[in-house]
Amino acid sequence: MNPITMQLVADEYIRMALKEDINSEDVSTNAVMPEYRKGEVQLLAKADGIIAGLQVFERVFKLLDEATETKFEVKDGDTVTKGQFLGVITGDIRVLLSGERTALNYLQRMSGIATYTNQVAKLLEGTKTTLLDTRKTTPCMRVFEKYAVKVGGGSNHRYNLSDGVMLKDNHIDAAGGVKAAVEAAKKYAPFVRKIEVETENLDMVREAVEAGADIIMLDNMTPDEMAEAIRIIDGRAETECSGNMTKENIATITKLGVDYVSSGALTHSAPILDLSLKHLRAL
Repeated sequence: MNPITMQLVADEYIRMALKEDINSEDVSTNAVMPEYRKGEVQLLAKADGIIAGLQVFERVFKLLDEATETKFEVKDGDTVTKGQFLGVITGDIRVLLSGERTALNYLQRMSGIATYTNQVAKLLEGTKTTLLDTRKTTPCMRVFEKYAVKVGGGSNHRYNLSDGVMLKDNHIDAAGGVKAAVEAAKKYAPFVRKIEVETENLDMVREAVEAGADIIMLDNMTPDEMAEAIRIIDGRAETECSGNMTKENIATITKLGVDYVSSGALTHSAPILDLSLKHLRAL
């Protein structure tokens, strides 16, 4: 996704998030601050981790009031520590109060994903294996969560269903088998797209190789099964392993020589990175 398209998509989702939080008005803020008053508030880290999503954080306040100014002391991808001062936001106090939770929700979620991804990516250092995310993302958060994975040192698998051919178990069942599914995909899909097939056993691996799949996913196999599958494939297709790949068990596949490992946990199980807006003061 190019930067212009990403900005347009991001703005649409951020506006939706703001509308979710400010249905008609911010009653609390309007009660204590009925008129404009300039102020500033500090962004602080409350835990150690990798920061990601600063531009999204800033954009929340900009969409509420373009005059809001943000000065960061860190950039996306930086390691932050508990208690660290990360930046200051200056503008209409009403905007600072109304945008606080939405802005922090994005930044905490994205930073948590970047932090977790970084922990997993370090386990694959020195190997040929590339760490990938999946489509197991929070609805309307995919553009942000997949960006956070890249900040943390991972790579992106397909963005959505229009982005590539992946024949999973139900596609294969619907088509009547691996060979039939691959043949149908080759007839339908543009020639520039690779065809990936999800396999659950060694017989499916053999069939995927014979059908000419470009990428063969080894789904929920044991390390021994994956090693045998890689031997069967013998370089005739790229390999990807998937299924319950977390930082607790991903080390078990590092010596297999698989090309890719995809982990839904990067986005669906990463805890947030605790951050806070504090010390609001009028100027």
